[in-house]
Amino acid sequence: MQYNTQQMRMPLPEYGRSIQNMVNHALTIEDRAERQRCAGTIINIMGNMFPHLRDVPDFKHKLWDHLAIMSDFKLDIDYPYEVIRKDNLVTKPDVIPYPSTKIRYRHYGRTLEVLIKKACELPEGDEKRNLVALICNHLKKDFIAWNKDTVDDRKIADDLYELSDGKLQLTDDIMKLMNSRLNQNYRPKNNYSYQNNRNNNQRKKY
Repeated sequence: MQYNTQQMRMPLPEYGRSIQNMVNHALTIEDRAERQRCAGTIINIMGNMFPHLRDVPDFKHKLWDHLAIMSDFKLDIDYPYEVIRKDNLVTKPDVIPYPSTKIRYRHYGRTLEVLIKKACELPEGDEKRNLVALICNHLKKDFIAWNKDTVDDRKIADDLYELSDGKLQLTDDIMKLMNSRLNQNYRPKNNYSYQNNRNNNQRKKY
């Protein structure tokens, strides 16, 4: 008995050994027309293995690329697409530049710093106060996510003042908006189970 580990390594193992054997057989066909028909049959079988990808753009193109790869680019047929070149398989993609913007407090993240900057630009009014309240609640949530201890409002006030360069302050009005937002978003965990139990108890038993 011959194990798969003893056989030739497959370039694309996701298609399985049977598909690879079909490709190897196509390489041995001398008649070009017959070889072309065999390649088309292999492509159809490969496509049926991933029916959820049929509507993906360039799906057929990728299948012909994979056929070329599995044949080690030795299958002499008329490809309906310009298939990938062998030397492109080993080329590395261009390095994506990573943003080098310095984050003052990493546990708060970059997004909150952007929101604080936006809040500083807003004119005084309800929109600004509501945004500051939202920011403060997020500061508390992010602080607690990275610290086991409870967070003091004074700490949030100090961080808000520092991150805004002294332009924003945690006032009593902001504190009231923060608490009202928390109360609006609060949903007791046992409400759903309590209501279900109550409805079940009220059902007539036969």
